[in-house]
Formats: sequence, C-alpha cells, structure tokens
Amino acid sequence: MGGNANTALSYVLLGALVYTINKTGAADILAKKIGSMVKGNKFVLAFIIVLVSIASGTIIPVHIAFIPILIPPLLTLMNKMKMDRRMLSICFGFGLKSTYITLPIAYGAIYHGLIRDSLAKAGLSIESSLIWKTNWMAGLAMFVGLILGLIYFSKDREYKDVEELGETDENHQKLINDQPMKVELKHWLCLVAGVIALVVQLMTESLPLGALAALTFLLITRVIKWGELQDILEGGIGLMGFIAFVMLLASGYANVIINSGGVEDLVGTAFSVLGGSKLAGSFMMIMLGLVIVLGVGTSFGTVPILAAVYVPLAQKLGFSPASDTTLGPTSGLNADGQHDHIWDTCVPQFVFFVIPLMLVGIIWPLFL
Repeated sequence: MGGNANTALSYVLLGALVYTINKTGAADILAKKIGSMVKGNKFVLAFIIVLVSIASGTIIPVHIAFIPILIPPLLTLMNKMKMDRRMLSICFGFGLKSTYITLPIAYGAIYHGLIRDSLAKAGLSIESSLIWKTNWMAGLAMFVGLILGLIYFSKDREYKDVEELGETDENHQKLINDQPMKVELKHWLCLVAGVIALVVQLMTESLPLGALAALTFLLITRVIKWGELQDILEGGIGLMGFIAFVMLLASGYANVIINSGGVEDLVGTAFSVLGGSKLAGSFMMIMLGLVIVLGVGTSFGTVPILAAVYVPLAQKLGFSPASDTTLGPTSGLNADGQHDHIWDTCVPQFVFFVIPLMLVGIIWPLFL
C-alpha cells in the first residue's frame, strides 16, 4: 500500500493548510468579494467559480476542500439570482478536473507523477512531459462540455431561502448580515503561504514539501500558534484523510493485480476477443476505466489499478505510449438541502464531461 504514500501525505498536509485558511476567516472574505463583483449576473459568478476552481488546483493547491467552506455563504446570493446550481456543478467539474489533467502543477503534478510511476511499475517508462502533451485534447473536450453545460442550465430555477445553517464564526455572521469585513494581515499571510506552497513544489517537484513549507511559514508568522498545531493536523486529516486512505488502498490493490500473475492471461484473452482492433480495444479500456472509477470514486485512485491492465494490453494492440470531484461540489451546493447529488451533480457532469472525454479517449489514441 506504500506506493502512493507520497500522494496520501500530500492530501493530508494540504488539508491542514485549507483548515488553517478557513480558521482565519479568509474564505468568508473571499465570498464577500465575489458577491460584490457578481452584480446579479449568473454568468459572471460562473466564470469566477471556474477561476477559483482552477486556482484551487494550481496557485493555492487546496483542491475540493475549499467548496464546503466558500460556497454556503454564496447560496443566498444564488437564490436571489435564481441561478440553477447545476451551472456551478459544471464549473466545478471543469475547473477541478481539467487543470490536473492538462497542467503538471500542484495536483496536476501529483496526477501526472502517479500516471508516470504507475506506468513504469506496469513495465512502460515515459517522460512526464509526454503526459501533458497528450492530455491537452481531454482538456479541450472538457472546455466544450463547459460551454454547452452553461448554456443548457442558464434558465432560471427557484430555490427556497433557508434559515442560517448553524455557523457562528464572526466573519460568517458579518457576511450573512451584509456587514463590512476587514482584511487583516493574517489573511494576506495565508495568500503568501499558498504561493510558497506552489513555488516550493515547482522548485523541488515535491508537493508535500511545498505544503509543509507553507505550514511552517504560517507557524513562523504566528498565524498558527504552536499549541494549535495538533488541532490543525487533525483538521487536515478530517478534510482529506479519506481520500488519502483511498489512494493507499488503490496502490495495494494494484500490487495484488500485478503480483497475482493473471494480467498476462487477461491481456491475451482480451486481445484474441478484440481481434487486434485498436478502436475496439480503446473502447473496451475506456469502459473498464469508467466502471473502476465509479467503484473507487476517485480518478487519482484508479490510475495504479488501470495501469496494471492498460499498459500490457495497449502495448499488445500497438498503441503509442501517449495515449473525486462530484462529492466536493455537492458538499457546498447542498448546504441547505436543495441540491441533489445524483441528478444535480453526477448526471450533469457525466453528460457534459464524461461523454466528451470518452469520445476523445476512444478516438484520440488512434492518431498518436
């Protein structure tokens, strides 16, 4: 299970960083700023959410952990605009997924490194640069899905205003009551910490080291007090610990598949059934990936599992080597109980992202 230990550690440390940012009230201040910028235009809010989602996987690497912190304060504003929350579900899907698929930065570095290491373990060594040079087509397919999804869900949708959701934080109360909130030094220091995490990660190619450097900076600047460190780490585990555990399980399961010795027999049988057809093989591998992703629940966790089967089969068929995200949006958009996880998050993202990605995944490898 230790194959993904570096990735699991990254999630826990970044979870601690997110927990710290939330404690300072920086998320509520950001929500207030976003509300003042929107001015009743749902497409402006959608565009801002796309940018924030992209930033959460690159500039300030917090991934989905920002959603249940940032979005609930914005629900009242969205209700006034009669904004269909499926628009934001589409925005989250694009901003969170397309960045790590195409850009080797922050979570993209984790994902691309996971692909590289899993392929190497399955017997295929490639350069990391080959991954983003190939995956740009998947990002383009998701961009098309984003545009179509925003257009389709742009009609007004009524939601009820629900009473306060139980938050007692001073900044949150000011946000609800539309009172001015002061940007303090600790908020700017949190932003600097995010930049430090990114810079250190790019310099050392180690996201855990970047997150650790950011937390150390917050300790030195007294944003975090030494006595609060245990609480911070526990908060990080609470936010991202489950995902880290799934990553460890995925690595262990992949090792079982590889060491069982049954992969060669499976590949041989599949090759004979497919008749050597690249198109049929591509379709079969995409469907296998879809089923495993639905079962495991994270695209990160499926990489080691799929690589164990994909690599030998793709090599046999003559392919070129170049060939979690729904739960996050729901956790924020359903804070008042009016957003259905399956029909308002999973189905829209499947229709506008998974189907285009499946088409690209089936056809694009044939031309590489």
